[in-house]
Amino acid sequence: MEKNSRKKGSGRWKLLLVVAICAAPMIASYLTYYVIKPSARNNYGALIDPREHPLPELGSKLLDGKAISLNDYQGHWLMLQVDSGDCAESCVKKLFALRQLRLMQGKEMDRIETVWLITDDKPLSTVLIRAYDGTRMVRVNAAALRAWLPTEPNTRMEDHIYVIDPRGNLMMRFPKDAQPQKVKADMSKLLMASAIG
Repeated sequence: MEKNSRKKGSGRWKLLLVVAICAAPMIASYLTYYVIKPSARNNYGALIDPREHPLPELGSKLLDGKAISLNDYQGHWLMLQVDSGDCAESCVKKLFALRQLRLMQGKEMDRIETVWLITDDKPLSTVLIRAYDGTRMVRVNAAALRAWLPTEPNTRMEDHIYVIDPRGNLMMRFPKDAQPQKVKADMSKLLMASAIG
């Protein structure tokens, strides 16, 4: 009788131990998510909720006047910059940075399209067009664009680089004067994590 009760007690402890071991990961994840709430983020760019910024009609057209939509580039990651057709020095630097950021992705670079959204009808320099031949140059309605693209405080949309995912969702904004290595790291993570585009 005593032997049986010892076996039952031992069996209960073993069962409790197995239950505790199985429940430990769930309890740890619950504590981490709801109680500890890690504050460190591992992305450099600011994430944007695409539901708050659906792609509007931008009156987009190519340099030859042919109508186009950013949705026509679905299936690729888009890195956008915004500027006037004058393209001052800061604009040229961003065009160069976009091209280099794409090239830095190595064999993954074909998954990215670089797009310059031009906010006016000013003529572009032929030299500039040739120098950045791989960049999609699209004229858009500046007011519609301004209403769509979110900015950081005390900045303009022209200060940022934006990212649109392969499904056409605006999802990230890099800060003014972004550090290329950090932008590259974010883009590498996005490309690695995504099976689309």
